[in-house]
Amino acid sequence: MPNKFLGLIAGNGQFPILFARKAKSQNYQVLAAAIRGDTSFFLKFFTHKTVWFKVGQLRELISFFKKEGVKQVIMAGQVNPNNLFEKGVMLDEEFQKISDALKDRKADTIFTALADKLKEHDIELLDSTFLLKEYLAPKGTLTRRGPTLNELSDIEFGRIIAKLMGGIDVGQTVVVKDKAIVALEALEGTDQTILRGGKIARQGAVVVKMSKPNQDLRFDIPVIGPRTIQTMIKAQAKCLAIEAGKTLIIDRAKCVKLANRKQICIVVA
Repeated sequence: MPNKFLGLIAGNGQFPILFARKAKSQNYQVLAAAIRGDTSFFLKFFTHKTVWFKVGQLRELISFFKKEGVKQVIMAGQVNPNNLFEKGVMLDEEFQKISDALKDRKADTIFTALADKLKEHDIELLDSTFLLKEYLAPKGTLTRRGPTLNELSDIEFGRIIAKLMGGIDVGQTVVVKDKAIVALEALEGTDQTILRGGKIARQGAVVVKMSKPNQDLRFDIPVIGPRTIQTMIKAQAKCLAIEAGKTLIIDRAKCVKLANRKQICIVVA
């Protein structure tokens, strides 16, 4: 069977590497557009070709995929807000047109506009869980320790808040302590939200991360990994609740091992 081509728009974290490794194992040739200041240097070891772009270089990114004959692309990983709002960030003409036409700067608005622009160039943006269904969280308690009654109460409360947040495209993560909301996720991402919540809760906080009610699986799908658990340890948080079938877990075995070591509970509902 001849090699197949897949484009990858790679942000930060391990998600892009996870996808590239899986795609390579299934005889895909991955052509990666990496973001300077965000994408891991190690991604290049798992791709057919990796080319680096600055935030805002949309025309060059599209030209790269077209030149390589790429017709299908996935997005994996986030872009650091510090890179998005750097004073020196320059948007090329293609990106500036999109920016000027946006009704707001919410994540779904931006990503949908980018997906539409790719489509104009005959490039399809695929479901970001493509090839990775086995990494979606299964229902149940993943750790040795199950949630306490108080934690279950906080999970249910946090789930309602997280879904409301997702419904207006604010964020996916809420940190709760005794039914008090101590942190809501904005552009800073899950890890910074957990740390911020931990400073207020001091210890024993519950972290709830949910998909949006109308989650577009092409982008911004909830992802957790060992870094999430390490951040919870720093914040002295004690329970993590995620959504079954709609959350990717990177290196599940390591996540569970880290959590068990610190008596952190991971619940998938």
